This record gives sequence, C-alpha cells and structure tokens, in this order.
Amino acid sequence: MQYLRKRAGLNQHQLGDAIGYSLEQVASVEQGRRPAKAAFTAAERALEAGGVLEALQGEVDRAKLPRFFRNFALFEAEAVSRFDYEPSLVPGLLQTEAYARALFAGHCPPLNEEAIDRHTEARLGRQKLLTRVPLAELSFIIGEEALRNPVGGKEVMRGQWQHLMELGALRNMEIQIMPAACGSHPGLNGPFVVLETKDHQHLGYIESQEVGCVVHNPAEVSAFGLRYGKLRSQALNGVESLRLIERLAGET
Repeated sequence: MQYLRKRAGLNQHQLGDAIGYSLEQVASVEQGRRPAKAAFTAAERALEAGGVLEALQGEVDRAKLPRFFRNFALFEAEAVSRFDYEPSLVPGLLQTEAYARALFAGHCPPLNEEAIDRHTEARLGRQKLLTRVPLAELSFIIGEEALRNPVGGKEVMRGQWQHLMELGALRNMEIQIMPAACGSHPGLNGPFVVLETKDHQHLGYIESQEVGCVVHNPAEVSAFGLRYGKLRSQALNGVESLRLIERLAGET
C-alpha cells in the first residue's frame, strides 16, 4: 500500500482525502495495525493499482476474522453445502448487524469500539455466501432458546426475527427451529457445522469459547452428518419454524 501511494506521488493525507479515510486510518492500514475495510479498494482508482488491492481484498477480509476461525473461513467461502446446528445463538451467517454488534459489545474481556466495528464488519462480510453464485445449499437448525434470548433488547430481536423470515424465503436456504421441549436429541453436546467443499470433500467444524477445530477425519465427519440428519427429523419443518418466528415477533 505504501509503495503504491509513493509511486503515485501522494502523501498519506492526500490519499485519505481521495478515498474518505483519515490520516490515522491510512497510516494504520499501511503499517498493518488494522485491516482495510472493503471500501478501501477505492484506493485502486486513486493509486492506479491495476487490480492489486482488489485481488488482495479476500486476504484482508480474512485477516479481520478471529485467528481460530480463519482456516475454516477458507473452506466456507467456496462451500458447495453448509449445514449448521446452533442451540444457543442465531448463527453468524444469519445475524443482523445490530445482533452481531450486541454480541461483540458483551464480549469478555471487553472489546474497544474499533474492535467491535472490525469483528462486526467481518461477520457481515461472510454473509456473501448466502447469495453467492453459484448458490450453496444451506441448512440451519436453531435452538428455540436462541430466538427467545433477548440479545441486544426487544428492538434488536424484532429486527433479527424479521431478517430470519426474509432469509427463509431464499430458495437455497432452509431454516428449522429445534423446540425447547424436544427432550433428548443428538445436538445436546453442542453446536457443529458440516460442510462440503468445492472439491466435494466433507468437513466438520466445532467451536466453543473462542477455540475452533476443523474436523477432517472421515469417520468423525460421517458421525456429524448422521447427527445432523437426525436433528433435521426432530426439528420443526420449515413452515412450522416460520410460524414460530412469526409468533415470537407478534408477541413483542
């Protein structure tokens, strides 16, 4: 970045004016102290970078993600299918900005505002998968408790319920709710993801307390798939799930 700026004969202040960044923000990006926002690719035009910065944007976006998640993010971005079971929270790919920001604001130890902005932007950036072409086959099973937990307050949850109803209309998307009173089921040990890569390799992913693990062992991934199939049969179907979300929205 610094090389391209100097080649263009600009100082940091001039580049900032050209792309809507402050002097401090330009300096932070050049020194690697903060990843560039997607809008920073406007520097392509100002610096006549010939596509160099745009080509690097994917790497920059991944740098905003938590370190433990980055390996899985490489597979996720190009997934053919992704099946997600999440009992306690609305899955990250389905979160509204307000919901995600409320979660990061409650992080322990506390995050500063810049970190909250960065993590929120990174999470929303991952949501390109939902409408990416070619479409990925997506399935989400969400615990009813996750929908009833008022993360961020009533207004945030109202927006989140509405967002889920809109996403449920996508033809590559299935959202199911696991009832709170379902009893014993294969998801009681915690959340997990089953993913098929563009090379048709099947992977699993588990995460807890900011520790993530990509599972490659075929036998273990097969067990994940069997559990997910069982969960789909025990959860509410798509229509029933939509009705439950609508009912929750109507109660507020």
